[in-house]
Amino acid sequence: MWIFIAKVILRISGWRWVGELPPEKKYVMLAVPHTSNWDGFWLLCLSLASGVRLRWMGKHTLLKAPLGWITRPLGLVGIERSRAHNMVDQMKAQFEANERFVLAIPPEGTRSLRTHWKSGFYHIALAAKVPVRLGYLDYGQRVGGYGPAIELTGDVCADMDRIRAFYEERDAK
Repeated sequence: MWIFIAKVILRISGWRWVGELPPEKKYVMLAVPHTSNWDGFWLLCLSLASGVRLRWMGKHTLLKAPLGWITRPLGLVGIERSRAHNMVDQMKAQFEANERFVLAIPPEGTRSLRTHWKSGFYHIALAAKVPVRLGYLDYGQRVGGYGPAIELTGDVCADMDRIRAFYEERDAK
């Protein structure tokens, strides 16, 4: 049902998926940009229509009824935030427990334009030993897709330079 709804919404709105889907079964996907409430909506529609089972983090209470009937099939992974629970360890455990796991993370950490990204995506991917896939939405062309996979080296500066270079080149187009 959700796939059908996503395809109808995309057809009506003119949005489409471009490029090939990643061959990896597990990765952290950067969800860029995240400057609007619509970003998550378009990302979910595009991923559902393209066959990617996308997962995203939110408060664990969003998995309870009645919202859980919607959020669970749409990929929410509940995060316990009431006490000192290590989010990186929680996500690493999810990667270990699932044969396929694609975790979308907006590196801005907020819907406001930021000059610096939060580092949670980096630490999760490094701990889980999975690549970072560079996802994007292009509002001008109404497309979404993937850039390359980045295998993290542990050298944060060098890895982030490679990631920034991709997005700077995309923005220059």
